[in-house]
Amino acid sequence: MNQQPGVCTVCHTPGATVFVEVPHVPVICNVLWPTRERALAAPRVDIRLAFCPRCGHIFNPDFDPTLMEYSEEYENSLHFSPHFQQYITGLAADLVERHGLRHKQLIDIGGGKGDFLKLLCELGDNRGVSIDPSYAPAPGTEEADGRVTFIQDYYSEQYAHLPADFISSRHTLEHIAAPHDFVSMLRRTIGDRSRCAVFCEVPNALFTLQDLAIWDIIYEHCSYFTAHSLAYLFTVCDFQVHNVRTTFAGQFLCIEATPAATTQMYHKDEEVAALAQDVAHFARRYEEKIAQEREKLAGWRQAGQKVVVWGAGSKGITFLNTLGSAGQIEYAVDINPRKQGMYITGAGQSIKSPSFLQTYAPDVVLVMNPVYLAEVEQTLGAMGVKAKVVPAL
Repeated sequence: MNQQPGVCTVCHTPGATVFVEVPHVPVICNVLWPTRERALAAPRVDIRLAFCPRCGHIFNPDFDPTLMEYSEEYENSLHFSPHFQQYITGLAADLVERHGLRHKQLIDIGGGKGDFLKLLCELGDNRGVSIDPSYAPAPGTEEADGRVTFIQDYYSEQYAHLPADFISSRHTLEHIAAPHDFVSMLRRTIGDRSRCAVFCEVPNALFTLQDLAIWDIIYEHCSYFTAHSLAYLFTVCDFQVHNVRTTFAGQFLCIEATPAATTQMYHKDEEVAALAQDVAHFARRYEEKIAQEREKLAGWRQAGQKVVVWGAGSKGITFLNTLGSAGQIEYAVDINPRKQGMYITGAGQSIKSPSFLQTYAPDVVLVMNPVYLAEVEQTLGAMGVKAKVVPAL
């Protein structure tokens, strides 16, 4: 572990230590490009991850928010997958039931195209406001029922006047350079509305550390929350934490909280000590994982086998850039039609629809997220594609 100090972005304590470095990655993964030339010319940067021994938070001490541009071209929706649809519908239904979200006013922060908020509004006949700088209506679609209003902006205190019985934010907090400042600001916007519940979902850093989900390390994610650091953050920002749990096969971390009357403290020494052990072992295991994947690709190349990547999201993009697989892997497949016809940022692979595989006839389909393995196998079987399906993890 490199002894390079950093100030934690959650607890503001100095002394965080860098434990892994990931060189030469795209600045923004989830902006795809219309030509291969532009994809290959995408800007790159190095990532360092640091661990805070006080609150257990993991963050990028070198993160530069001025490099981020969440425009209408930003695309990270997972809602085209039936498996993910089942997950997100179940999550929304659970929140509606447990929080009594019927005929309520909702706010969703960083909700992209508004898919999750639309679900919450549909299931409980609610009304909602979605606030996201990257929002753009899908071509040829209109918001028909008027339940959801969209604001193309970053959430801030200027929206404190909006009525809210429930505030949600999925996969946004990990993109925010100063999470303590943001959650404190969120608490101020709620004010004395003591019954306003907050739900937040982020990637689970423990899954990255323990399951070696190394393709989840991207520059857009300046924070990697553990259960301890997430609960710590909301507690010291004057929230009462009611629930912290993992979902989506351990890959996501969810927290539910309400405003607290007084400031509290949160610290569990045994949890942070266990995290420190996971972090200490991660750097070595990271390098071993990279070597194993390179060896696997080399074996397929020597055997003359055609390989495609299934999943042109951040995992697939990181995999293709990290392993330098250009020339061996020509194509990535994604079921999101907004990605098809585009090119992988940094690596330049062409993104195709699943039907392309019927004519391309790959020998190996490398599934970037194993949670979709059964779905991919079913899709390939229905198309008559007889490739070997291999999970990337």
